[in-house]
Amino acid sequence: MKAVAYQKAGPITSPEALVDVELDTPVAEGHDLLVRVQAVSVNPVDTKIRSNVSADNNQWKTLGWDAVGVVEAIGDQVSQFKVGDAVWYAGALNRQGSNSELQLVDERIVGHKPKTLEPREAAALPLTAITAWEMLFDRLQVPKVAPENTSILVIGGAGGVGSITIQLLKQLTNLTIISTASRTETKEWVKQLGADYVLDHRQPLTAQIKQLGLNTPLYVFSTTQTDQHLADIVELIAPQGHFGLIDDPAQLDIKPFKSKSVSVHWEFMFTRSMYQTQDMVKQSELLSEVAELVDAGKIKTTVSQVLSPINAQNLKLAHQQIESGTTKGKIVLHGF
Repeated sequence: MKAVAYQKAGPITSPEALVDVELDTPVAEGHDLLVRVQAVSVNPVDTKIRSNVSADNNQWKTLGWDAVGVVEAIGDQVSQFKVGDAVWYAGALNRQGSNSELQLVDERIVGHKPKTLEPREAAALPLTAITAWEMLFDRLQVPKVAPENTSILVIGGAGGVGSITIQLLKQLTNLTIISTASRTETKEWVKQLGADYVLDHRQPLTAQIKQLGLNTPLYVFSTTQTDQHLADIVELIAPQGHFGLIDDPAQLDIKPFKSKSVSVHWEFMFTRSMYQTQDMVKQSELLSEVAELVDAGKIKTTVSQVLSPINAQNLKLAHQQIESGTTKGKIVLHGF
């Protein structure tokens, strides 16, 4: 089968960074689905792993943690899906990724694809939807109905995770949504998605919140550059507030949160699949719930750019764009 893979970690400018290869077709066993991949999207995790993690024993390592496809075969323990089902998922970090014609994925982290979206539209959502949902409702435990004027600050609202976070908040909670963005087009983007207020994250955030006359946020979700905003977050978050992050700052000193009794939450959407937690099926359930929201017209795709076909050349372009730090929404590739 066709795949895009690499052997040695390094910069995207290396000729060997991503290569078109032929790999053996895997066999579905146990809870696994064998999925024929139709579309994928690229996330920051792809670039981080490509830069830092080499393949084992000169094997090929396939990236990709967002996919839409059709089930081609099932393992003997599969109970929720059948051959021919259209599915979407983000996969597992410790298995081969979705940048291949066929991929194995555990049914417990797979959902039924939204009926109203084309594969290239749906591929933008799984990883970011899981990340946003788990942060909001599993980690921060944001209530669906909160006291009046309760607010949440989403730092980096125009990125992939921020784009779906704002939509989930708008559709499933009554919180006042404060987002950050810096460029004119990204400010408009987050407003379209449902942000009530937009701050410029190139400027001190606390002063902007005070200037707008807003309540101090009870919840803060930082999707990027947390180390640059941490002092501001400490100052602006409400006493007994809840702070969550998903990026990887070199250092994270949370001592300043002590006087406010702020709880700190780190979200890593691969935890359930990596450790085979007893509740890993929750990812399947939430993906199907998001699909229902999409089909009801309440959530829209966050795709901003589509490349075709899925090959090394186009994936290199996508990685370069992600590494620029200026991506709005998601980059999707479709078709082999």
